[in-house]
Amino acid sequence: MTKPPKPKPLLQDDKPVRSRPRKPRNPAQPNLPLDPMPDRIEPCLALLKARPPKGDDWVYEVKWDGYRLSVHVEPKGIRILTRGGHDWTDRFPAIKQAALWLPVGTAILDGEAVVLDEQGRSDFGLLQQSLGGRGGKMSSSEAIFMAFDLLYFDGHDLRNSELDMRRHLLEDLVPAGGQGDIRLSEQIEADGDQLLASACELDLEGIIAKQRRAPYRSGRGGEWVKIKCVQSDSFVIVGYERSTVARAGIGRLLLAARKGKKLVYVGGVGTGFNERNAYELREKLDCLVTATPAAAVDRKGAIFVKPKLVAEIEYRAWTDDGKLRHASYKGLRDEHDNAAVFDLE
Repeated sequence: MTKPPKPKPLLQDDKPVRSRPRKPRNPAQPNLPLDPMPDRIEPCLALLKARPPKGDDWVYEVKWDGYRLSVHVEPKGIRILTRGGHDWTDRFPAIKQAALWLPVGTAILDGEAVVLDEQGRSDFGLLQQSLGGRGGKMSSSEAIFMAFDLLYFDGHDLRNSELDMRRHLLEDLVPAGGQGDIRLSEQIEADGDQLLASACELDLEGIIAKQRRAPYRSGRGGEWVKIKCVQSDSFVIVGYERSTVARAGIGRLLLAARKGKKLVYVGGVGTGFNERNAYELREKLDCLVTATPAAAVDRKGAIFVKPKLVAEIEYRAWTDDGKLRHASYKGLRDEHDNAAVFDLE
């Protein structure tokens, strides 16, 4: 296959600071006791912040727009698990093959499956198309794995080790600058505000900040922080409005967020569809039509659907009455991806 383009560097003048390669290990020593290999590890999730954190304790990476995965290199073979723990090994054959070539006996890599556009930017829509859409069963030969953490290595559980230590070992396995189907998500030591501005100029989704001395903790504990150029979150589709001119007859999707145990209407989205995803979406919606709205929606002519589909929506801001501004449809989240629906606090 033709390799996707390499992502553009965020800082044109300053090169990213990379760790020095470690010396080759002598497999005969030391003989340390081995840790049992976890069957699955709940991922560490980034906390959304408006501005990048400051201080020498923070390092930065590009925020990738794809599916969060863990790649397990085990004695019996390779397993590729989604954020929700579903086995998607067969859906990423190129990543599986690349994992078989890694110079390690056992390992668990944390990262993101992405498809890059012609400018080297991750594109969630392209990734979904390569997998056959939400609920599709296709395998993707275009997706690559951007590795950003190493949780288990040659019989040793690394979760209690500092990020710097885990990154040293990860860069032994996945060298910086590689062009294979498993690549290193490179760390960048820079001023956070300047880096965010550079990311936004390149039309990237944003950046991730990580505490360099923090251990790996599952859940959203604040050791990792995400800062976005444009807001992008997941919302439940509770209905749609017909159009005589729009693709597949969908003029507008009606969206809802969670508030406690209820769904609250937060407006609609009428842009971002292309011919392919619009027709696929209409087929799914027509199977879910119901007379009972899942959220209170005062829209004449609205067609309500059961709240089964979750859409990824890009938007600029919120209106004073709690509706999305300048919203654009990016695609449907797969149920196996365990995407969290936006919560109205």
